Amino acid sequence: MSQQQLMQRKADATPRGVGVMCGFFAERAKNAEVWDTEGRRYIDFAGGIGVLNTGHLHPKVEAAVAEQLSRFSHTCYQVVPYESYIRLAEKLNGLTPGQHAKKTALFTTGAEAVENAVKVARAFTGRPGIIAFGGAFHGRSLLGMALTGKVAPYKLNFGPFPSDIYHAPYPSALHGVSIAESLTGLERLFKYDIDPARVAAIIYEPVQGEGGFYPAPAEWVKALRALCDRHGILLIADEVQSGFARTGKLLASEHFDAVPDLITMAKSLAGGFTLSALTGRAEVMDAPAPGGLGGTYAGNPLAVAAALAVLDVIESEKLVERAQRLGDALKEKLSGLKTAVPQIAEVRGLGAMIAVEFNQPGSHTPDPDFAKKVQQHALANGLILLTCGVYANVVRFLFPLTIEDEIFAEALGKLEAALKA
Repeated sequence: MSQQQLMQRKADATPRGVGVMCGFFAERAKNAEVWDTEGRRYIDFAGGIGVLNTGHLHPKVEAAVAEQLSRFSHTCYQVVPYESYIRLAEKLNGLTPGQHAKKTALFTTGAEAVENAVKVARAFTGRPGIIAFGGAFHGRSLLGMALTGKVAPYKLNFGPFPSDIYHAPYPSALHGVSIAESLTGLERLFKYDIDPARVAAIIYEPVQGEGGFYPAPAEWVKALRALCDRHGILLIADEVQSGFARTGKLLASEHFDAVPDLITMAKSLAGGFTLSALTGRAEVMDAPAPGGLGGTYAGNPLAVAAALAVLDVIESEKLVERAQRLGDALKEKLSGLKTAVPQIAEVRGLGAMIAVEFNQPGSHTPDPDFAKKVQQHALANGLILLTCGVYANVVRFLFPLTIEDEIFAEALGKLEAALKA
């Protein structure tokens, strides 16, 4: 069946609200390569939106899931538990920042982890308010949308949203928001909108994902921690996109001298299988009563097996160090193109969580059209890229950290051609 026929079937059978970027359909994939139904090959620099840090079908992940599938696929952990759930929780308790006692609950999606982080924070503090930041992305559920700091396309026509959610400016020197202005924005919320004694938690992304891959300044994160400590507020780090070796640390929070109380994780945790996690201080995580946390598919045994294999791959293949090396090479390539491509306003990122932002030459005006053209040219030449940012003028890079060196070099050649075209 032709791609055109498949596209027509898609249009007839699925809603337009599920936006699809590519005009072709995947047939198979391996590590950093995807082949479509007509045999064309693509290098994948999207990674299923940050899900495939260990690549498509890593042999260890594939084997672990196959072995688990031979035993059982589902019991619902809350009905008949299994040891692998506990083992993964123990690993995440030990690997996440902080020496304090921790506990972990497993869920299915990133949005679900975020929602449960809010539930836990409210249960522990007895307070309703949650503060997020402009440009944030925390999911497409109703509460996730409320926390998300970007209207189009995520919030359009979907309100009203849950109450007691507030937004402060996220610091970005490129967009004229200093650390001091961001912190002043928080203080203004306390003056104008909500007493800090009513705030349960502040949720932030150590590197904003959908918002544009802006790394949080270390000084700002430390100030958030101090602010939370002063007012009895919990600090939630949303590591859904930034986790699992992407930033040159296992978790991006490790870049900062400020330990969060709760950490949400998903995406590359399970190498393409649906799993998320919430890890936090033991006394905080124990606040909800039995039955208050969970979900029918939460901690699915196939996904748990995949996650245990993923953590093994990250360690055995030294993906934390590899992320830094690949990220440095990509930043060097992009920075070297600034003269030839005057639209490049900034190259930034931690480890391999890299982005390039485009403005109109000689100005501070975002250039989303240029970003889209780069994406389209790259796709036509076999390289899958993603855009992001409040102004849609950013190209982000989420290639598998297991990508072969020769395929990475080939992809950088395609990227350079797209930028210069």
